[in-house]
Amino acid sequence: MSEQILTNIAAIKQRISNACEKNNRRPDEVKLLLATKTVPAERIKIALQAGETLIAENKVQELKEKYEALKEVPHNNHFIGHLQTNKIKDLLKYNVSCIQSLDRPDLAEKLHQRLLLENKTIEVLIQVNTSYEESKFGVSPDTVIDLVNRVAQLETLKIKGLMTIGLLSAEAEQVRKCFRLLKDIQQQIIASNIPNVEMKELSMGMSGDLETAIAEGATIVRVGTAIFGERPTPDSYYWNEKAEN
Repeated sequence: MSEQILTNIAAIKQRISNACEKNNRRPDEVKLLLATKTVPAERIKIALQAGETLIAENKVQELKEKYEALKEVPHNNHFIGHLQTNKIKDLLKYNVSCIQSLDRPDLAEKLHQRLLLENKTIEVLIQVNTSYEESKFGVSPDTVIDLVNRVAQLETLKIKGLMTIGLLSAEAEQVRKCFRLLKDIQQQIIASNIPNVEMKELSMGMSGDLETAIAEGATIVRVGTAIFGERPTPDSYYWNEKAEN
């Protein structure tokens, strides 16, 4: 089991390196984030002990269940799932360093209030629904800048960039449109020069489309299946509005 995980990590890193070379980018510009939904802590630990440092969960319950087993191994934990406001207090107990799925003003406001109480700050990425699918979370591309302006006024939230899921499609060019749109929005926000906003991170691309994402400017690729193997439920389950956290 551990051999397979290590082999898979090496293969993904090679894919990242090849994609960077092809697009005149440096491999150190692209971070590998291990998407660990449904993966047992023992298997995640194999990757962390091999030197990986960035993991992410989709559900607060899974964060909670794996926290004790993983806390001794140095790593950064991001949150990439839909965050319900009633789960904020729980989420902040588990050393999450970045919430990649901030997508609405009420979530920003409630996060801010809780962080003020706890005297903390947290990094966030704004999640954008670049595929315009009703089943996806994320702010509409047309209203991203409004949301960024509002979040930028909340001093506990440190905007570091944008995240998108893109179409879960085998059509590379359809997926590319989503990633290109996120890059365009990033450039618009940079040009707007909004105080307290950084736009250095573009979190986009997964196991099946990371090369396309890197070609379009990704700085974080989220890989789960290609490292830990197929999950018992399909990816669409985790990105659907009907799924509970």
